[in-house]
Amino acid sequence: MTSLIDPANQPPAVAPALAKKLEKLGIRRRFDLVLHLPLRYEDETHLYAIADAPYGQAVLVEGEVIAHEIQFRPRRQLVARIEDASGSLVLRFIHFYPNQVKQFTTGNRVRALGEIRRGFAGDEMVHPKIREVGNGAPLADSLTPIYPTVNGLTQPALRKLIHAELDSQPLGETLPEELAAPLRLTPFAEAIRLLHLPTPDYSASQLADPRLPAWQRLKFDELLAQQLSMRLAYRARRLGRAPPLRGDGMLSRALVERLPFSLTGAQQRALAEVRADLTQPHPMHRLLQGDVGSGKTIVAALAALTAIESGYQVALMAPTEILAEQHFLKLSAWLEPLGVPVRWLAGSLRKKQKQEAMAAIASGETRLAVGTHALFQDEVAFHRLGLVIVDEQHRFGVGQRLALKEKGGEPHQLMMSATPIPRTLAMSFYADLDVSVIDELPPGRTPIVTKLINSARREEIIAHVAKTCADGQQAYWVCPLIEESETLQLQTAVDTHQQLTDDLPQLGVGLVHGRMKADEKAAVMAAFARNELQVLVATTVIEVGVDVPNASLMVIEHAERMGLAQLHQLRGRVGRGSARSVCVLMFDNPLSDLAKARLKVIYENVDGFEIARQDLLIRGPGELLGARQSGLPMLRFANLEEDLELLEAARELAPLLLERHPQAVDAHLDRWLAGREQFLKA
Repeated sequence: MTSLIDPANQPPAVAPALAKKLEKLGIRRRFDLVLHLPLRYEDETHLYAIADAPYGQAVLVEGEVIAHEIQFRPRRQLVARIEDASGSLVLRFIHFYPNQVKQFTTGNRVRALGEIRRGFAGDEMVHPKIREVGNGAPLADSLTPIYPTVNGLTQPALRKLIHAELDSQPLGETLPEELAAPLRLTPFAEAIRLLHLPTPDYSASQLADPRLPAWQRLKFDELLAQQLSMRLAYRARRLGRAPPLRGDGMLSRALVERLPFSLTGAQQRALAEVRADLTQPHPMHRLLQGDVGSGKTIVAALAALTAIESGYQVALMAPTEILAEQHFLKLSAWLEPLGVPVRWLAGSLRKKQKQEAMAAIASGETRLAVGTHALFQDEVAFHRLGLVIVDEQHRFGVGQRLALKEKGGEPHQLMMSATPIPRTLAMSFYADLDVSVIDELPPGRTPIVTKLINSARREEIIAHVAKTCADGQQAYWVCPLIEESETLQLQTAVDTHQQLTDDLPQLGVGLVHGRMKADEKAAVMAAFARNELQVLVATTVIEVGVDVPNASLMVIEHAERMGLAQLHQLRGRVGRGSARSVCVLMFDNPLSDLAKARLKVIYENVDGFEIARQDLLIRGPGELLGARQSGLPMLRFANLEEDLELLEAARELAPLLLERHPQAVDAHLDRWLAGREQFLKA
């Protein structure tokens, strides 16, 4: 196998300046050039007569230059006219160089590739690709690939580099014949050559079709590399050593007995899965996912008590101070009556408070530490860390999670997400994790009614807020920005707070935003929770973790500018009590197609998994993965929704390869992921 993979991993033999340009394209080794596939193709294999050339597509025409001039009105531009036996055509260049003018000397013969459109002076091409030719010059014998590139790296130069590697790199099979044959895949070498050097019998539209067998082969190989890497990561983690945490159940039983509610079947099932993992001598890596309001926090609390009963410490980390604070307040109320001290650690603490918290954590006095990224700073030391719980884990990067993990050698890890992960995403980018799903809402929750209302009806909405609060309920009013923005012109939280205070003098109106100090935010939130404030104006800091059962109305301004996951999270702040709950999505016209698509999805669906699936279709996996993708290789060719069958086939083949053909695994990963394996450690 060595001859197959060694040459591929050498950096391209080019000057340092060119190497930097290639690196911007993700090309760090020679084989990356082979995998750098065209964006599209230009057809210089067919020549049209000028009069017969169709509109609306790129065409190649040839003619003799009969005139040219540089015009200065309405702006400086080069205009030339060519003709053939069938007619004439104007060529227009808004940006041009002096040597381009020479190409249009009267009598020169040129070929122009571009799209013909109707202009003031007849049919014209704007900025066509031009080449001087002799009479009867041969046409290209294959479609011309157009590659993704960067400034300063021309298509001909990039094409030359890629085609040189196609000729020199070994393109043999990495998959054993016995396993590849039943899949009936196009051979790798044939597939890659077709996409780089397509023959004239393929049209540009055929080559763009994702169902083309050549594309199917590359997508399958890419998905297989991803599956193999994830399985190897999973296997490596299970080789680690972690303390088995069994606990005696005393604290857990005491908490369950004190709760004013019973655990749902889904919560009990998820907790059993977590506890089974904690008893193992290797580190747990479990993702606990559930829709907004499904009750993940109590499952996490009971898991934490299992570790504490076993004599270990627990760290719970959340991405924002307000969410971490919510966890701290809730966990303190649950655990401190049981004699379990809970400590708060965040960047906003005063120096003396921070030092006291760190000392209590280091001594082991603090059994449960709750905080933000401050928990994994170098100066924070744990006495005996056994379990790390990460909420909204997709917001943390690989490096941050590693830093916290290293505080205690190999502690168990429980990651929570209120953003449901679509099945295809779970099968691919989360294939290295065990997953527990809480797919059942606690009893007594009322369905949330979602309404789309134009912001021109603002006064009606304010009147509805007044009525809701007069009936004894409370309301959120969410604004995306704190300060006026010249570019976005969004209503600000500060202005809205003032307006609602003026319009609703009979009500207490509070304000929470990200630039307030932690204790100020906590005071406002506590007043809202006690119903001392009936309306809470907030930025999206209240997106997750806030739990006020008496709040039954959510108003979201400029909903058209927010993502689906964010809208779903915000909507989930209401519907937590028995009163009928309403979420009003205010929008401004005109709406973009993307905004219309998002609002349609959130209006029609309340199921977080379906919303996440639609979000994947609209945005792709990159944004849904969030910070998890730092260090994680994204898919370049495969599409998770379109290529589900290929993903299923790759999942089935991966364990067979790992078991029977470890050398083939090495060769395949070397071809697809060499230099991108750092994520395996996370």
